[in-house]
Amino acid sequence: MTDTTPLIVEQRGTVRWLLLNRPERRNALDAALIEALDQQITSAEADPDTAVIAVAGNGPSFCAGGDFHQFLELHERGANPVCFLTDVSACFSRIAASPKPWVAVLHGHAVAGGLELALACDVVVAADTTLIGDGHLKRRLVPAGGSSVRLPAAVGRGLSRWLLLTGELLPATAFAHTGWIQAVVPAAELAATATRICRQLADQSSPAQQRLKTLLHRIDGIAPEQALREELATFADNWPASSVADALRAFLAPHSTKADMK
Repeated sequence: MTDTTPLIVEQRGTVRWLLLNRPERRNALDAALIEALDQQITSAEADPDTAVIAVAGNGPSFCAGGDFHQFLELHERGANPVCFLTDVSACFSRIAASPKPWVAVLHGHAVAGGLELALACDVVVAADTTLIGDGHLKRRLVPAGGSSVRLPAAVGRGLSRWLLLTGELLPATAFAHTGWIQAVVPAAELAATATRICRQLADQSSPAQQRLKTLLHRIDGIAPEQALREELATFADNWPASSVADALRAFLAPHSTKADMK
């Protein structure tokens, strides 16, 4: 029997996998899916046994964007779809601000809202056949889930303007030079590569990693002088809270023993 829940949750060790589960609509975002995703943000952040959250798509695509059926239902009731998209934007902003690393695992299509979800994540892994783009203008839409804000920082001004103003979709290989996608691999290697990358992030899980993730979000886009002050403040808070002195003594102990023997 097909699981009809909009989001499948699988805990694989310290990595929580969230599988968008509307394959018949290429995992288009609707209210139920966004509500389920938002609930998992809260749950994963509160779970000490979850170090990393990976989001992927069930079926032929990662996510093809917002569900146009939802848009038209709202319109026919006399409501502007922006009321739904406000929830989408808030959900994606929570992912971007989360103290735990998020990994987007892309295949098939990552378009419009699907691209915006990937942009909110910290690390992106993609099958080389994935088609990626903003796509909003092709349906007379404009972004509302963050791509106009996050895409330039991810891929650069020139490429982001092209994607936003044409709606063109490009293969994942076209983004390799930007540094936005951590790994572009054959589809057959996607699951293993994503698992390896998630484990590498999880291996460094600590309060220090969470403080650093929070810092990176907090200083995004602010003036360098203020960002440097925030960095110093985070260092000061982390030093006693993470018992850094003990970690440094443990690291230096073998070296000190060798030096004493000479």
